[in-house]
Amino acid sequence: MNTQIRRVTALSMVIFLALFAAVTVDQYVLAPSLRADAHNARTYYASFNKDRGPIIVAGDAIASSTAVDDDYGYQRSYAKGPLYAPVTGFYSISQGMTGMEWAADDVLQGTADSLFLSRLRDLVTGPQPQGGAVELTIDPAAQTAAYDGLGDQTGAVAALDARTGEVLALASTPSFDPNELAAHDPSSVQETYDALIEDPSNPLWNRAIAGNLYAPGSTFKLVTAAAALETGNYSGSTPIDAPARLPLPDSSAILGNMGDSSCSGSGTMTLAQALAISCNTAFAKLGLDLGDDAIRAQAEAFGFGAKLDIPLPVTPSVFPEDPDQPQTAMSAIGQFDDRVTPLQMAMVASAIVADGVLYTPHLVRTERGADLEVLSTTPVETLATPLSRASARELATMMVGVVDEGTGGRAAIPGVRVGGKTGTAEKGNGLAPDNWFVAFAETEERSVAVAVVVEDGGKAGMQGTGGAVAGPIARTVMEAVLEQ
Repeated sequence: MNTQIRRVTALSMVIFLALFAAVTVDQYVLAPSLRADAHNARTYYASFNKDRGPIIVAGDAIASSTAVDDDYGYQRSYAKGPLYAPVTGFYSISQGMTGMEWAADDVLQGTADSLFLSRLRDLVTGPQPQGGAVELTIDPAAQTAAYDGLGDQTGAVAALDARTGEVLALASTPSFDPNELAAHDPSSVQETYDALIEDPSNPLWNRAIAGNLYAPGSTFKLVTAAAALETGNYSGSTPIDAPARLPLPDSSAILGNMGDSSCSGSGTMTLAQALAISCNTAFAKLGLDLGDDAIRAQAEAFGFGAKLDIPLPVTPSVFPEDPDQPQTAMSAIGQFDDRVTPLQMAMVASAIVADGVLYTPHLVRTERGADLEVLSTTPVETLATPLSRASARELATMMVGVVDEGTGGRAAIPGVRVGGKTGTAEKGNGLAPDNWFVAFAETEERSVAVAVVVEDGGKAGMQGTGGAVAGPIARTVMEAVLEQ
């Protein structure tokens, strides 16, 4: 009998120890990963019972939470929802998080390391835990100018402070209202989300930094010109070939200019003149002379191919890996397989006006506690130096010539030094081109860089050009920044 009792006792102890070990592992070893697991609905739903912190622009909350009398505890709401939707994203009970709601979730929830002391103080004093706040770099006047300028056209705008890298505007149209996705009615949210997903205009895309990347058209000539200047063999006054028509090597194709026009009666023109009137044959021939490796290296120096978080993830822009000669010629003028985001092209203009220095783009200015005390500030950092000071200043002067004497006149601002580059990205198959304008404006106090793209020629359709369609939008955004 004693033997049987001992066996039962031993077995019971083994079972007890196994259960104790399992509970210990679950509670102390696996708990953090289980809480972080995206499939853990309990943790996600519990987060709605916390006072989530605000997202702030120029002192005003563009996303905030209000206590409500329902199972979720707090209602997330968005001031001027569609205007800021590409920045805020949404916070939904059934569709998760996007935008800054996702990128700054730990701060807004109050779980970030920077909020440790706040959490400790709340634990001692006993108040309801609150999330921290995120202050963005967005300039509300610039954001409004970008959004209103695009209007009911499809496109995007990105604007940067060229001296700091702060993102001043990030607009994408068509947009959506994140308030509809933040509702506490799951069936209504699902219906709204399904409609947005099925919408052929893709309103959930953030076209300024992601979505379906664009051919940059002639705005890429800035990169090709930079590559030429960096060789030391070219300046703005250097004569380059500018034939009326350019036979592409190893091909039966012949490249012409817009309207089959001739850029120069003599067949040559200076590099600055070619940029001012956006001569295709001149830049295609220049691209062939430079070679694809030199152009690719210059593009990568500007940030092409790099993974960038602002902290929203930015889709890397692309210059083709191994183009043949005809493809190199077309790539040099922003066609073939060149693909970019508006933010990338704003970065190009930013480096040019900042004497060759490219500052790291960033969207968060400060992280703050629940009492709005500043906990951390994003530093101004250099991302790269894609141009020498001499090359940058030469290219900036050439861009001023585009506005003063060339295709970019509609971006001019009286009394302000403005440089720009137009782009009309052909898509073929009878489709209207995408219209671009990349520019900078500078005063003694500020320098702003902006890139605008309007899909399918906007309201102008097949007749649209970068200077006519996108140029005025760029001007209003730059004016909004400089007038403050």
